[in-house]
Amino acid sequence: MSAVRHRPMAPPATGEHGDSDENNFTDDESSPLTHDIYGGSQRTIQETKGWDVFRDPPIKIETGSTANQECLELTIKILKIFAYVFTFIVVLTGGVIAKGTVLFMTSQVRKDRKIEYCNKDLGRDKSFVVRLPEEERIAWIWALVIAYSLPELGALIRAARICFFKTFKVPKTGHFLFVWLMESMSALGTALLMFVVLPQIDAIQGAMLTNCLCVIPGILGLLSRTSKEGKRFIKVIIDLAAVAAQVTGLVIWPLLENRRELWVIPVACVMISCGWWENYVSAQSPLGIVRALGRIKEEMHTTRYFCHMFLSIWKILLFFCVTLLIYWANGDEPSNLFALYGDAFGPHKIIVYELPAGLGGVLPDTLESANIDTVDVDAAYNTVVYVLLLQIFGAYLCYIFGKFACKILIQGFSYAFPVSLTVPIAVSFLIAACGIRIDDPCFFHDTIPDYLFFTSPSNFRFNNFVTEQMAWAWILWLLSQTWIALHIWTPKCERLATTEKLFVRPMYSALLIDQSMALNRRRDDQADVKTEDLSEIEKEKGDEYYETISVHTDRSSAPNKPSIKSSDNITRIYTCATMWHETKDEMIEFLKSIMRMDEDQCARRVAQKYLRVLDPDYYEFETHIFFDDAFEISDHSDDDIQCNRFVKLLIGTMDEAASEIHQTTIRLRPPKKYPTPYGGRLVWTLPGKTKFIAHLKDKDRIRHRKRWSQVMYMYYLLGHRLMELPISVDRKDAIAENTYLLTLDGDIDFKPNAVTLLVDLMKKNRNLGAACGRIHPVGSGPMVWYQLFEYAIGHWLQKATEHMIGCVLCSPGCFSLFRGKALMDDNVMKKYTTKPTEARHYVQYDQGEDRWLCTLLLQRGYRVEYSAASDAYTHCPEGFNEFYNQRRRWVPSTIANIMDLLGDAKRTIKINDNISLLYVFYQMMLMGGTILGPGTIFLMLVGAFVAAFRIDNWTSFHYNIVPILAFMVICFTCKSNIQLFVAQVLSTCYALIMMAVIVGTALQLGEDGIGSPSAIFLISMVGSFFIAACLHPQEFWCITCGLIYLLSIPSMYLLLILYSIINLNVVSWGTREVVAKKTKKELEAEKKAAEEAKKRVKQKSMLGFLQSGIGDNDDEEGSIEFSLAGLFRCVFCTHGKTSDEKQQLTSIAESLDTIKTRMDTIENAVDPHGHHASRHNRRRTTSSGSKDHHLLTSVAEKSGDESDESDSDTSAEPKQERDFLTNPYWIEDPDVRKGEVDFLSSSEIQFWKDLIDQYLYPIDNDPVEQARIASDLIELRNKSVFAFFMANALFVLIVFLLQLNKDKLHIIWPLGVKTNITYIEETSEVHISKEYLQLEPIGLVFVFFFALILVIQFTAMLFHRFGTLSHILASTELNFCKKKSEDLTQDQLIDKHAVEIVKNLQRLQGIDGDYDNDSGSGPDRIARRKTIQNLEKARQPRRQIGTLDVAFKKRFLKLTADAENNPATPILTRRLTMRAETIRALEVRKNSVMAERRKSAMQTLGAKNEYGITTVPAVNNNGALPIPRSGRVSNAGISIKDVFNVNGGPGEQIYGSNGGGTINQGYEHVIDEDGDGNSLRLTTRNPHQVSWGQNVNGNSTGRL
Repeated sequence: MSAVRHRPMAPPATGEHGDSDENNFTDDESSPLTHDIYGGSQRTIQETKGWDVFRDPPIKIETGSTANQECLELTIKILKIFAYVFTFIVVLTGGVIAKGTVLFMTSQVRKDRKIEYCNKDLGRDKSFVVRLPEEERIAWIWALVIAYSLPELGALIRAARICFFKTFKVPKTGHFLFVWLMESMSALGTALLMFVVLPQIDAIQGAMLTNCLCVIPGILGLLSRTSKEGKRFIKVIIDLAAVAAQVTGLVIWPLLENRRELWVIPVACVMISCGWWENYVSAQSPLGIVRALGRIKEEMHTTRYFCHMFLSIWKILLFFCVTLLIYWANGDEPSNLFALYGDAFGPHKIIVYELPAGLGGVLPDTLESANIDTVDVDAAYNTVVYVLLLQIFGAYLCYIFGKFACKILIQGFSYAFPVSLTVPIAVSFLIAACGIRIDDPCFFHDTIPDYLFFTSPSNFRFNNFVTEQMAWAWILWLLSQTWIALHIWTPKCERLATTEKLFVRPMYSALLIDQSMALNRRRDDQADVKTEDLSEIEKEKGDEYYETISVHTDRSSAPNKPSIKSSDNITRIYTCATMWHETKDEMIEFLKSIMRMDEDQCARRVAQKYLRVLDPDYYEFETHIFFDDAFEISDHSDDDIQCNRFVKLLIGTMDEAASEIHQTTIRLRPPKKYPTPYGGRLVWTLPGKTKFIAHLKDKDRIRHRKRWSQVMYMYYLLGHRLMELPISVDRKDAIAENTYLLTLDGDIDFKPNAVTLLVDLMKKNRNLGAACGRIHPVGSGPMVWYQLFEYAIGHWLQKATEHMIGCVLCSPGCFSLFRGKALMDDNVMKKYTTKPTEARHYVQYDQGEDRWLCTLLLQRGYRVEYSAASDAYTHCPEGFNEFYNQRRRWVPSTIANIMDLLGDAKRTIKINDNISLLYVFYQMMLMGGTILGPGTIFLMLVGAFVAAFRIDNWTSFHYNIVPILAFMVICFTCKSNIQLFVAQVLSTCYALIMMAVIVGTALQLGEDGIGSPSAIFLISMVGSFFIAACLHPQEFWCITCGLIYLLSIPSMYLLLILYSIINLNVVSWGTREVVAKKTKKELEAEKKAAEEAKKRVKQKSMLGFLQSGIGDNDDEEGSIEFSLAGLFRCVFCTHGKTSDEKQQLTSIAESLDTIKTRMDTIENAVDPHGHHASRHNRRRTTSSGSKDHHLLTSVAEKSGDESDESDSDTSAEPKQERDFLTNPYWIEDPDVRKGEVDFLSSSEIQFWKDLIDQYLYPIDNDPVEQARIASDLIELRNKSVFAFFMANALFVLIVFLLQLNKDKLHIIWPLGVKTNITYIEETSEVHISKEYLQLEPIGLVFVFFFALILVIQFTAMLFHRFGTLSHILASTELNFCKKKSEDLTQDQLIDKHAVEIVKNLQRLQGIDGDYDNDSGSGPDRIARRKTIQNLEKARQPRRQIGTLDVAFKKRFLKLTADAENNPATPILTRRLTMRAETIRALEVRKNSVMAERRKSAMQTLGAKNEYGITTVPAVNNNGALPIPRSGRVSNAGISIKDVFNVNGGPGEQIYGSNGGGTINQGYEHVIDEDGDGNSLRLTTRNPHQVSWGQNVNGNSTGRL
C-alpha cells in the first residue's frame, strides 16, 4: 500500500471530459502562486470587488545579511580604488628604482671611468676629476652578479620544494636540451648586455635600449597567428612593423657611432629575447617548426620545475663564468675578483685629481701624463650595498605587487600601465638628473658620493634631447614593445589565479624587471568560452545536463573510457538545517535565506539553459529541515498526535518569507504530506523550483536531539540517495566529491554569495573537508553587545590563526559546508553514530557535536578552513541565564574535544599534513590558558584591588576569595536557577568593581611607567584589537563593545568557567526549552504525586506526626468555627475528616462513572449519528503553549438542549483504525494546510526502518541505566572539579607567595627604570640612584606566555586578512575601471551579466501588472503617482505567474529590438544599458535556442529510451486515458511555448521527463481536456477515498 504513490481522486465531473474548473487546481508553468487559491474559493482567476482593490504589499526590510550592504559595498570599492592606486605606485616605483639602480651599477663597471668631482670640500675655485679604482669596479661587478642570482635562487628553491614534496615529470631529452639552449642564450645575452654594452653607452641610451629586447617574441608571435583570428592581415602588418622597429634598435648606435664594441648590441639583445620564446609559440601555428615548439611548451606545464631545478644553478654559473671571461677579455686578471673582494666591500681610498686651470673643466684622456696634484678621500664603501638592496627590493616589490594586481583583477591599470611606463619615467629622470649633474657637479653632494654617478652624455643639455634622432627612434621601440606585449592589457585570468597560471617562468629577471613582467606574463592563461561552443559542451554532457542524481544510469560510452559523466561533476548543495523551538522572526530570516538561494539557483540554471552561457558557479540545490520533537498529543485524543505549534508556525511563515523576498504577495502551494517511519515529511516546491523538505521527527519513533538529526541527513543523503544508486563506483566517487552539505541552524541569515565563497574553497582544495564562515550574532541588550566583541575577537584572531598555521578546530553547525566524500570516510560518519555509554561521551559527543565532527575529520587527515568573507547572521542568547546555559554546554565539550585531539596528536600529525607539532604546542598553550584562566583572573583582581583601594595583598586576597568560594558552594548545593541568580548578582558587582580596577590599573601603569611589562602588554593588546578592527571595516563598530567585554571579564572567565565545570553533570540543552504537552493520565498522575508529596511533607512535621492517621489540611474541619458574610472563615481546634468517609465518596463516584459509560455505549448503538454529533467536530487548533489559544467549536443544529460534555469524557465511539505509515491523524489536521498526501517508496521506507533499528531507535528511559549515567556524570564532575581546582589553587598560591616575597626572589626588568637624584646640601653631594621594577618569575613567564599568543594571533590575522581582502577585491568590480558596457560586444555584455539579466527577467514583481507605488523622484513624485489607475488595473482579473523560470520565459519571449512595435520589452536593470544591439543579441540567442530545440525535438521523435524506463500513459482524474484533441496532430510545427516547456514538453531537461526522468513531485503531470501536455494540475483530494487507475489493457497502473 505504502510502496505506491498516492494520487488524489477527482470530484464528480462537470465538464465534457470530466474536468471541473471549480475543483481543479492548475499548477502548470503559469501556476498562480501569487494567488490565495487554497482557502475559500478555489478559482484560479479571481475577480476583485471594486470596493476591495486596495493593497498591502510586503515592505522590504533590511536586516542581518541584507543590512548595511550599501555602506559595505562603498567601503570595499574605496579599498579597491586604494588598491588600484597603491599597487600602481608600488609597481611603477619598484620598476623605476630597479631599472635605475641597474643602470647606475653598469655605469661604474666601465674600465678607467673618469667623472668630474665636486669641489665643494676641496676648493671652490678648482676643478677636480676622479677615476674609479679597481676595488670599486669589482664591488659593482659583484653587485650585478648577486642581483642576477637571487631570483634564480628563488626559482631553484621553489622548483626543489615542488619536486620533493609534490609530483613532477621528467621531460624528453630533446625537449630538455632545447630549453637548456634557450635559457643559456638568455643568461649569456644578459651578461653581455650588463658588462659589455651598457658600460660603453650612457645611461639614457641604455634605458632606451632595454625596449629592444623583443625580437624573438615578435617573430614567434607573427608566425603563430592563425587564419581563424579576426583582422589577421592588419595584425600581421603591425607585427612586421614592430619587428622592424626592434631590429632598427639593434643597429642604430653601432652605425651612428661606429664603435666595434657596440656591435655586441644585436647579439646580446637577440640572445636575451630567446628567454621568452615559450610565451609566443602556439601549437595551432601554420608553420611546422612553430607547432613543434608549441608541443614543447605544452609539455613544459608538467616538466617546468624539474627543468628549472637544474637550469637555475646552470644559469647562475654561466652568468658568472661569462662575467669572468669578459673581465679577462678587457685585459684584467680574473683572480682579482676574488683577491680584491674584501677590499672592494671594505674601506679603501679614492684618488681625486686636480685639473689645471687651462683644461677648463674638460676631462683629459690620461690623467697620469698631466702634472697634476691628487687627493685621497675615503670611499663610501657601503654605497654599493645600499644600491644593491634598493635594486633587490625594488625588483621584488614590483614583481610581488604586479602579481597581486593580476590576482585581484586590476591588471590593466596597476600592472600593464606601470610596466609600460617604467622606461619612459626612468628616461625622464635620467635626462633631468644628468642635465643637472653636468651643470652642477655638487648638486647631489649630500645624496650620492661625488665619485659615483650615471654615465652621462657629453655636453648634454635637456633642451637638445627632443631634437636628437635617438628620441624618435626610441618612441618606435617603445611602441613596438607595447604591441608585442599587448596581451598584458587584456587579462583573462581567474580570481586569485596561481603563479603558474599567471607567469611562464617561475620567477622574474631582476636586471630587466619591466621586460620580464611584460613578456613573461602568460598570453593564454584562460581560453574564451564562446556561445557557439556550448552546443559541443551540451553534446558532451548529454541531453540531461541538469539532471538530478537519480536519473543517472551505470553505463559507459566506450569500454576504454571511464564511466564518469560530465554531469557528475556538477556541484550539489544539500542544505541541512536543524530546528526545534525557533521563534517566528528567526524562522522568517532562515526562510528568506533559503528563498534567496532558490532564486539564485534558478537564475543560474535558466542562464545556462536559455542564454547559453557557461556558469562556473552553477550548483544544484535542495533544502532539508529536520524538526526535532515535531509532534504533540492531539487535542481530541491522547492516542493520536498532531504537529506542534512550531511546525505550524513554519508552515504559516513560508508565504510571508517568499513574499518579502520577491516583493509581491505569494501563496505557495500547500506542502505535500508524507507519513514516514520517523514521523512525517512536508515537501514544498519553491518559486525557483527547488525542493524544500521538512522532516518531522516523532521522538517516540526516532532518537531526537541535534546530533541524531545530523546522523539522519548524513545517512539519508549520502547513504541512501547516493550509495544505493545503480551506478558505477567511479561515478559515485565523482558525485561524492562534488556533493556538499550546508549545515544550518533554524535562525541563520545569509546570502548566496556567502555559500559561493565556501564552495570556492572546496573546489580549490580537494583535501578540504569542511569550511565555515564568519558568524555575526544578532539581537539586542548587554549580553548581545558582549557577544559582538567576543565573536569578533574570536574570528579576527583565533579562527584566522587556526586557519593560517594549522586547521580550524570547530566548524560551527549554524553555517558550515561539509564535503560529502569526507563525511563518508572511515571513522567519520560511522563513528559519529556512537551511542553515549560513558559519562565522557555525553560531554564530548552530545554537548559539542559540531566540534566532535570536525575532530573526526581532522583525525582522518582532512583540512578545515575559515572564510572571513562568507558572512552569516545568527540569533544569540539575549538573556543572562540562556547565555550561561549555552556556554555551560560549550565549555566542557570544547575542553573535551581539544584534549582528545591533543591526546591523539602524534597520530594526527602523521596523517594530517596541515597539523604540525608547533600547532599542537600552540593549542596546548591555549588549553593551559583556559584551565588557568580563573586563577589568572583572580590574581588580576587581587592586584587590582591593591592598586585601586590601597590595601595590602592579604586583605585583597580575602576580599576576593570569599565570594568565589561561596559561589562554588552554591553551585554544588543549589538548583540551577539559584546558581544563575547568584552569578548574575556577582557579575553585576564585579562589573562595578572592574571600573575601579581600570582606574587602579591606570594608576599602577602611571606609577610603573610605560616601560613596565603590564603597560607594554596592555598597549600591545589594545593596539592589536584596534588594528584588527581597522582591518575589518564592516565590523569596526564591534570594538565599541570592548568596554562591556572588559567589565565582564570576571564573570565570563571566572564565574562562567566555575559554573560550567561544576555543572558538568548536567547534560540538558538548556536553551529554547518549553513545557511539553502531557496526556490526561500524565496530568492526573502528576496531581496525585503532588498530593502525596504534600502529605509526606506534612507528616514529617511535628504537628503531622501528632495528627497521624487524620486527613490533610484540605480536609480539615473545626470544633469551633465562624464566618463573616462568607469573606473569611476562622476554625479553631481543627481535626481532619475521617478517611472512611472520603473513601466511600470516591467509590460512589467511580460507580456512577461506570454506569454512565455503559449508558453511552447503549445509546450509541441505538443512534450512532445523533448522540455524538455535537462533539464530533470539536477540536482545539493549537497547543496549550500557543499564543492564539482559543477553542473553536462547530455544533450541529439539533432540537432540544444538550449539556456540554467535559474534556475528560471518553465515549465508547468506535475509533478509526490508523496506521502511522498510511493514515496518521496529523495528515488530516486542518492546521497543516490543504495539500496532497503521498507515500514514500518501499525502498525508502525500508531504509528508514533499518536506520532506526540500527542507529536511531529511541533510547528507553531505563531508571537503572539513567541512575548509573547520572552517578558517572557526577563522578566525572567531581574529578574534573578537583583537578581544575588544584591546578588553579597551586598556580594562585605559587604566584601569590612569590608576589609577597618579591624583594627576595625577583627578576629585574630593564625597561621603565626610575632615576632618583638626591642633593645633600651639607656635603654638596649628589646621589643618583636607579630603581628597577622587580618581577616575580612565574608572573613574568605568564606575561610573556600571553604576549606570545597575542603575537602569533596578530601575525596570522594579518596574513589571513590579506588573503581575505584579496578575495573580496577580486570579486568587486569598479565600472569606471573596467570596459564600459558600450565598449563591449553584445555577446560579451550578455556573457558578463548573464545571471543578473536572468534575475531581472525572472522577477515575479511586476510580471502580472504589479507596480512600485514608491517609484519616481523629485519634489512632486508623490503627486505624480498614478494611484487610481494602478488600483483599477489591479482590479482586472488575470492569471498570475508564480514560478521564476516561467516569469523569465514570459519576458524573454517578448524581447525584440523593435521597441516601437513592441512596447512590452522589459527593462533589465539600471546598471545595464538596454540598447537595441543588446536586445537584438538576446533575441538572437532566443531564436538560436528555439531552433536547436525544434531540431532536437524532431530528432528525438521515435528515438529509443536512453534509460530503458517504461513510461505509463498519463491518466486523468477519473482513471481513464485522456481524450485526444480532435483534428490532425502534426509534429512539424512546434510552438514557442512547447520549445520552452520544462515540465513534460520536448524541451524538458531539468525537472521531470516524459522519457523517464525524475518527476518533480510538486508539479504532477495531468493532461487537461485540451490535451495540452504542458499543463500541470493539482486536484483536491478526499483522504478517505482511494481509486486505482486503469491502463489501456485494463490492468492496474501501479499508481494510487
